[in-house]
Amino acid sequence: MARQFSIGIAGAGIGGLAAAALLAREGHRVTLFDQFDAAGPVGSGLMLQETGLAVLGAMGLREKAEALGSPIARLHGISVDTRRAVLDVRYAALRAGLCGLGIQRSVLFSLLQEAAHAAGARLVPGTRILSAGRAEGTLADAAGGQHGPYNLVIDALGVRSPLSAAPRKELAYGALWATLPWPEGSPFDRAALEQRYEAARKMAGVMPSGRANPQAPGSLTYFWSIRADQYDAFRAAPLTHWKDAACHLWPETEALLHQITDHEQLTFARYRHRTHRAPVEGRLVHIGDAWHAASPQLGQGANMALLDAYGLAHALHGEARIAAALRRFLKIRAGHVRLYQLMTWAFTPVYQSDGVVTPWLRDRLAAPLLRLWPAPPVLAGLVAGGFGAPLKRMGLEPYR
Repeated sequence: MARQFSIGIAGAGIGGLAAAALLAREGHRVTLFDQFDAAGPVGSGLMLQETGLAVLGAMGLREKAEALGSPIARLHGISVDTRRAVLDVRYAALRAGLCGLGIQRSVLFSLLQEAAHAAGARLVPGTRILSAGRAEGTLADAAGGQHGPYNLVIDALGVRSPLSAAPRKELAYGALWATLPWPEGSPFDRAALEQRYEAARKMAGVMPSGRANPQAPGSLTYFWSIRADQYDAFRAAPLTHWKDAACHLWPETEALLHQITDHEQLTFARYRHRTHRAPVEGRLVHIGDAWHAASPQLGQGANMALLDAYGLAHALHGEARIAAALRRFLKIRAGHVRLYQLMTWAFTPVYQSDGVVTPWLRDRLAAPLLRLWPAPPVLAGLVAGGFGAPLKRMGLEPYR
């Protein structure tokens, strides 16, 4: 017989908010803790793939997200060294009408926060969770407060979560991100994520990212690859030094760079790659980046968090025992997580590293191979997040 559980969630990011909304809708008593006085998004634009969109559809949020986001039909990247395409993913190669969705992080955050509130989840702000009692189902905060016990504790605190293992590998490269108004007369494709590369050491990208509200102008997200150990030097130098390098790599971005007048407009994201060895520990379960952190090369981060949240709610549905539900959750999600962790690990050095041989081979082999069957549908399926049939495992339709 199904039970209503008391559930404590640490972290009000995408995974935490989605889990709160889904579980509260099922009748569970959900308390969501966030370290900030007012919960809010961290970061710039992101890509939703069909996997994440299907979860939003099950939550009744897909149409709202699509109304504010920008459909992305293609991912296209060119090496400035050879002028050849070294990335070319067309979603239509897998299925007609299939697209990704560029969206501002703040928009997705607001949709999920409203859904969690409407479902009856209780948000406790200004509470920095530092530890968890895995057997007892408790949480402890930085001020010495104790919370619980809960039937289930969810760690959605992200890659730096104090409740999970330290990141196994700090990646050398991160990126600078900024969401900017779409300039008039822009040469960029409104239906494509475009990138330029110099070897794998330099990369710039432009992604359509929709609008903040129905009346707001369209936007795009600009990103620039940077070594983490060079970030302080970037901050200390005049901004014109970086702009000169960025314009040299991709002259067409000059109009975008004019909109950036201060270092503070660029958010620095440091990337890490690791998979927490024990995603379930007693009454504690890790989801999202607290379980599986990776670089954004395949655009899966937000989608994986949404899948984890839905998978957990699906596993708890109709289940009377937490331990059994968590075993079911792992059966649903672990294989897909392992597959995409492996694929992201393999792709990252091809596009973001100090390597010499790998980008040289990429520049000379990728262009002809991208056009040969079965590469087009395989790449589209990989980027869309469908490898491993994650939606089928949760009873969701894989595509509309």
